[in-house]
Amino acid sequence: MRFVPLAAALAAACALMGCKAVSKMDTDALMGAGGSAYQAMSLTDADVVTMSNESCAAMDKQSQVAPASSPYTQRLTRAIRGMPDTVNGKKADYKVYMTKEVNAWAMANGCIRVYSGLMDLMNDDELRGVIGHEIGHVALGHTKGAMQAAAAASALRGASGSAGGVIGQLSQSQAGELAEKFINAQFSQTQESAADDYSFDLLTQAKLERKGLVTAFQKLAKLGGSSGSSMMSSHPPSAERAARMQKRIDAGK
Repeated sequence: MRFVPLAAALAAACALMGCKAVSKMDTDALMGAGGSAYQAMSLTDADVVTMSNESCAAMDKQSQVAPASSPYTQRLTRAIRGMPDTVNGKKADYKVYMTKEVNAWAMANGCIRVYSGLMDLMNDDELRGVIGHEIGHVALGHTKGAMQAAAAASALRGASGSAGGVIGQLSQSQAGELAEKFINAQFSQTQESAADDYSFDLLTQAKLERKGLVTAFQKLAKLGGSSGSSMMSSHPPSAERAARMQKRIDAGK
């Protein structure tokens, strides 16, 4: 019976993270994790928010956060006018990380982080399109699955073996590891397309320019690769995503 929930957890992790990533896990660590991985896959919304709080705090601590006086912070503040100030009922907390990496992400606790490398690449319309996409992953529940998978992977490696289990108090290093796994999680093609549409609809409702979604994907297509922001995912390819957003604009819906 011990292997049934563990197998279920592994199957869920495979679906959420990709079987290639799961196949790299240490088999002995997997077997030794017992119910921890299963517990991770059963995290509640409240659990995910708690773990997001710790993960986001760990990322802020290990990253160079742009101060309020930074031109990047000031530009982001201007750019997000009209964008959501809450995400699933949680206050949206926008900050900029000073790094050349092209990335952005959002967590279930309202933590939204934009990298200066992305801001250097994008104009404000494109930036809003990317942010809307990342918020979409939260609003549509995708980030819950990503955090569950990240927690499962961490549990398999013994990162959350305290008495509190995978939702127990995490150390700084454990929270940082969990955050890294979450940020590097890969969403499915269906999830990526749904997040694209969410951003498009969000911009439409706010009466903000939607063309930035098209040109953002066009720029990302030139960069290539599938790392960084989930906007850069190759599933579906950025060029196809740009064409789909343009089609929606042309159709007026």
